[in-house]
Parts: sequence; structure tokens; C-alpha cells
Amino acid sequence: MRVPRRPDVLAAVPFAAMALVTAGDVAAGPDVGLLPLFSVGPAFAAAAGPPRRAALVGCVAVGLCLAVAWYDGLLDARRGWVAFAAVVGVTAAAVLAAVLRRRTERELADITSVAEAAQRVLLRPVPRTGGPMRIAVSYTSATAAARIGGDLYEVVPASGGTRVIVGDVQGKGLEAVETAAVVLAAFREAAPEAVMLDEVGDRLERALNRRLEGEEFVTAILAEVEPDHTVMLLNYGHPAPLVLRPDAEPELAAPDRPAAPLGLADLGPERPKPHRISLRPGEQLLLYTDGVIEARDECGVFYPLVERAGLLAEPDPDRALAALRRDLVAHVGGPLKDDAAMLLLRYREAVVPAQGPEPGRRQEAES
Repeated sequence: MRVPRRPDVLAAVPFAAMALVTAGDVAAGPDVGLLPLFSVGPAFAAAAGPPRRAALVGCVAVGLCLAVAWYDGLLDARRGWVAFAAVVGVTAAAVLAAVLRRRTERELADITSVAEAAQRVLLRPVPRTGGPMRIAVSYTSATAAARIGGDLYEVVPASGGTRVIVGDVQGKGLEAVETAAVVLAAFREAAPEAVMLDEVGDRLERALNRRLEGEEFVTAILAEVEPDHTVMLLNYGHPAPLVLRPDAEPELAAPDRPAAPLGLADLGPERPKPHRISLRPGEQLLLYTDGVIEARDECGVFYPLVERAGLLAEPDPDRALAALRRDLVAHVGGPLKDDAAMLLLRYREAVVPAQGPEPGRRQEAES
């Protein structure tokens, strides 16, 4: 069964406007001089719809103008012909405007499709599982009509487990996106090959040194999920991840000492030291950018991530992270002022295999 389409309100506006002008002129008489207002119809038609609609509305406006002028006895008067010329001129301008608008819309659609393809390549979907972990990602760009910005994330399988990066580029706009692309490309190349996690960080540093100028930098945290129930972290000036355990309060996995962001290794303190945390089945690790914890409400209060961590108790990681994102947007009460990326690692529950009857008992059951 075909579902009926909703009426196009914008398409009806020009005809409604011309109907009002017709009714008003008939009611008020020829002395008021409403004939030039028939040009409102094609003017509205230029705002929406194809050029053919603008031409059709213009023809209707011209016809109504002539009909009402005849009704008012103004066909031979100068005022009637001036109104007629005004309607014809506005119709021609409306058709031209509609043609230019349609051309601009097609160009914008092409640019948007290319941008979306680039966004999918830059921030491609991450695997739903990585070793013993279930993975969920949430990204909210502060730029209108964009899916990416200065925040970045990636999950790459490696020989020793799974390696993860979550980072935040200083600044916004296209320059931040370009820097994020450099970091992601270097991570995707280095993560599967490097033996140690700090080697991945060194290659990211060298890649950024070839790209960045001045005091630009990237805060980032690298994580490696190891087979022995541990996650190794390297924190380059990034907010500390949040550790969630079912039987304990949320805690921040902060390093023993701070380290400089990527791109500022020559100016900052020593390189970051590996920081290991142990995770058991059902426990979680949330990596995020400062756009989450620095989001403010209308009173200037920062988002209380630790207090809202209970939202991540949802059994499905994707739904849990979606609930946290909705709560973040509700806290701000509108669009976010900064990009916000979150990546949730949840240690999968141990699967206990079903135990059948012992061989002797099975034979008894069969007999």
C-alpha cells in the first residue's frame, strides 16, 4: 500500500498569497492598488521548488493580474500596465533565481557526498570486538553538518592484542581535521607493526613533527589490550580514562606523572611511562576527549562524568554509550561547543560451557 505524501506547504504558499491578493482587491476595490502584490507569488516560488514551478506560478500571477485589472477596469490605465510589468519582471527574476539555486544545491550535494566519503575514511567504523573486549564508539562534532572535527579515535588489531588511540587536536576547522588525518594514518601504519606501544607513540611524534608548526599539539592516549586481563596505557597529556567496576566506585586511571602532548616532546617533561590496569569480565574502560568533561550547562557547571558513569551499566555497550551521549547533550541544553569523542572498552563476560551428563550417567539414561 502506498503511503500518501504530506502536502508541500512551501509549494502552496505562493498560491495562497495570490488568492489573498485577489480577495483583498475584490473586497477593497481598484482604488487601493493591490495589483503589484501578485508578484509575491513568483517571489515565494523562487525560494523552493524547480524553475518550472516558478514559471508556472509566474504565469498564474500574470493571468490573475490581467483578470483582476479587467475586473477593476484598469486594462487601459497606466496603473494596470505598470502592475502587469512588475509581475512579469518579478516572474523572470524568480525563474532565474530558481535556476541558480538548483545549480548551487547540486554543487553542494556533490561536495557533501565527497565530504561524507572523506569522513568515513578518516573515522571509519571500529570493530565491535577486539580480543576479550567489546567496543563501542560515540562521536559528536561541534561543527554544524559535520561528522568529524579535531577529535580522533581508532582501533587496530595487533600481534599482541588490540591497540587503541583516542586523541584531541588543538584547534578547530580544516587544519584540525588535517592534523587528525596525519595522526590516524601514522597510527594505522605503526600499530600493527611496532613491537612496543611506546614505539607507536614515537612514530606518531615524528609524523606530527613533519606536519605541525609553532605550538600546535595533539593530546592522545594509547591503549593496548593484552591477553592477561590487563590494559597498558600511554597518556600524552590527555584526560585520564575512567575505570568502571561493578563492585566499586568509578576511578580515573591517571598516570603517575604527566607527559607532554604529541608534538611537544622536545618542550615538555619526559616521555610517558606505561601505566597498566587490570580488568576482569564485566569491567569497563572509558576513553574520552576533553569535550566531554568540559561541556557546561547554562550555569557554567561542567559535565559530571564520574557521577553519570552509572549510565554505562546498560548490558549493550552501544546503547550504554548512546545513553551517556544523550545525557551529555541534555546537560549542555543544545549543541556542544567542542567535539566530544568517547570509546568504551568492556571486558566480555566469561562464557561457561554447558556441562552434559557424565559418560556413565549418559549410558544409564540411554538404557
